[in-house]
Amino acid sequence: MAGRVGKDGFGDRAVENLERNGVDASLMVRAPEPTGCAFITVDRGGENAITVASGANMSAQVADLPAACFTADTVLVLQMEVPFAQSLEAARKTKAARGTVIWNVAPVPEKMTGDMVRDMLATTDYLVVNEHEALDVAVTLGVSVTDFEMAARELARSGGLICVVTAGGEGAFAFAQDGGRVHVPSLKIEPIDTTGAGDTFVGAFACLISEKAPLPRALEMACKAAALKCLKRGAQDGMPVRSALNVLNQGAE
Repeated sequence: MAGRVGKDGFGDRAVENLERNGVDASLMVRAPEPTGCAFITVDRGGENAITVASGANMSAQVADLPAACFTADTVLVLQMEVPFAQSLEAARKTKAARGTVIWNVAPVPEKMTGDMVRDMLATTDYLVVNEHEALDVAVTLGVSVTDFEMAARELARSGGLICVVTAGGEGAFAFAQDGGRVHVPSLKIEPIDTTGAGDTFVGAFACLISEKAPLPRALEMACKAAALKCLKRGAQDGMPVRSALNVLNQGAE
């Protein structure tokens, strides 16, 4: 994990949590700004609302990443809560090294422009969005769309990439630049807390992609991981480990 946290208690706990869960945190930088925080509320149906107070995360720099990070084996996962220009440069370095870029457009920046979208698409292999983000990004690109499938198809075509859409209870969809479509249904559950489900999906998906798994398998495992997250309260605390997915798979066989 690469990023920036503050020299405060929140930063201490963030790094300690990564290390406790076996994540290499050596690229986490301690910045003078306070650690970015999120304040989350969850309704009785398990749906969440999140208020973000950005901090050190908005000072993250591509210069924090050594050249050794960019190889043909690199799978770079990006999102929208660090400076876009820095993420874009990291994506370009990864593509130049023939690595793979997975860009989760969450949350869609209020000031996102068509040029930003075009730059992002040009450096991305897998664009991951939910239904609303797919529409927002397509509209920002100047495309007239009426539903997320139309939006995702256009994004895949425009960027020459695979656009993955997480659609909650409908599961996940993947649209290829040639018009191909893959759909994986979600598990039937009664969610307790959906906070972090999208992040869980992206993490599991990236893991399977890094292992060269076929796209349908990567989508399937990511959907299962996200579903398990929704059965537990908390964001990171509710995210499943791989052994939980293995048990779930064995039960389905």
